[in-house]
Amino acid sequence: MNAELSQLVYLVAVVLFILGIKRLSSPATARSGNRLSALGMLVAVAVTLVDQSVISYGWVIVGLAIGAGIGVLAAQRVAMTSMPELVAGFNGLGGGASALVATSAFVAQPTQDLVPASALAASVLIGGITLTGSLVALAKLAGKIKGTPVSYPWQRVGDTFLGVVALAAAVSFATSGGSASFWLLVALSLALGVLRVLPIGGGDMPVVIAFLNSLSGVAASMAGFALDSSVLIIAGAIVGASGLILTGIMVKAMNRTLWAVLAGGFGAVVEGGAETGTQPVRRTNPEDLAPVLAYARSVVIIPGYGLAVAQAQHVMRELADLLQDRGVNVRYAIHPVAGRMPGHMNVLLAEADVSYDLLVDMEDINSEFGHTDVALVVGANDVVNPSAREDAASPIFGMPILNVDYASTVVVIKRSLSPGFAGIDNPLFYADNTLMLFGDAKAAVAELVTEVRGI
Repeated sequence: MNAELSQLVYLVAVVLFILGIKRLSSPATARSGNRLSALGMLVAVAVTLVDQSVISYGWVIVGLAIGAGIGVLAAQRVAMTSMPELVAGFNGLGGGASALVATSAFVAQPTQDLVPASALAASVLIGGITLTGSLVALAKLAGKIKGTPVSYPWQRVGDTFLGVVALAAAVSFATSGGSASFWLLVALSLALGVLRVLPIGGGDMPVVIAFLNSLSGVAASMAGFALDSSVLIIAGAIVGASGLILTGIMVKAMNRTLWAVLAGGFGAVVEGGAETGTQPVRRTNPEDLAPVLAYARSVVIIPGYGLAVAQAQHVMRELADLLQDRGVNVRYAIHPVAGRMPGHMNVLLAEADVSYDLLVDMEDINSEFGHTDVALVVGANDVVNPSAREDAASPIFGMPILNVDYASTVVVIKRSLSPGFAGIDNPLFYADNTLMLFGDAKAAVAELVTEVRGI
């Protein structure tokens, strides 16, 4: 294939990437956007294999078969509760692949040129951090590592020292092409990924996932500069930019800064605060709650991670349909950082075929809670915690929340009074207008469906 034709086909692949990402901005077009982006990747890979005149396709075919098999199994078997872990894993694989490509390029043909050597160093450094950092984030999300910050003595001093040494190794390699500095850079990048994500609390994991997604794109773009691959440069830049935009949305939704998130420490259990579970609460049960919902004029459902854990999205939609059939105005309030990854609740509800028109963003729904009869909180915690609005001593003070406590009646479906992922108590549970329905979300909502049907 001649150079002009290959560049033209690469341009087609890039256009498909851009159109795909554009369509991902709306739940109504997200599936077609995903297909367009996948088609663009297929085109880019196919043209690269032809354009680079691969002598033997044996290993290429084996790799494609293994990768496709893993992808199909993951798509079919990974539960919605594990979707954040899957996304974190994909981020890590993307960064690791870029670092591996840069490493193989160095092994195949060491370079003394400043620009490609600098790009190789950047790809290895960013890709290595993304790989191990994403694996730590995955372990935190999966509960393999505790969600609260994990630190060691003099951590920030130690991390700063390692960062400075890594940058020195990168500069040394870029200017001299030395093998020792390259392999030192590889080792330090892997270590920094682990050490930088461990001290970040679970409450910040949505931001971390978005930021690591951005880093995986930057690593790919740097690998493109090293290999003189225009499609890799552009595709990586698109992923990097979109990930950074998403990161900005996440930190804004939490009223924090990216630096504060990366510095770590947020998410530890607050000492000296109200002891969880010792204050009186108003309990309810499905039989008593069903009439409250059935005769309400408006109900706003606030989904959270507990809804995903219980796999209750389908039965929740069934309850919402029943209420709508009775003339109740039902909507879903979506907080940007609800769940364990950006857009987690949107994906969860889309799986249950909830109409996109019923999903309302926090900025648009908050003014409506004062006129809402029932706010039904299912598995959410930190994103509805009034401490963020009222308690200046709270670690989440200033974070925008869903103002569910302004509703006439608040119903919280939760297994217990345990704190959320941020590790702090929620005074909403003890409010005079709050009813607590304890139990598994799926079982509780299923009982509500039965009771509402009987009215």
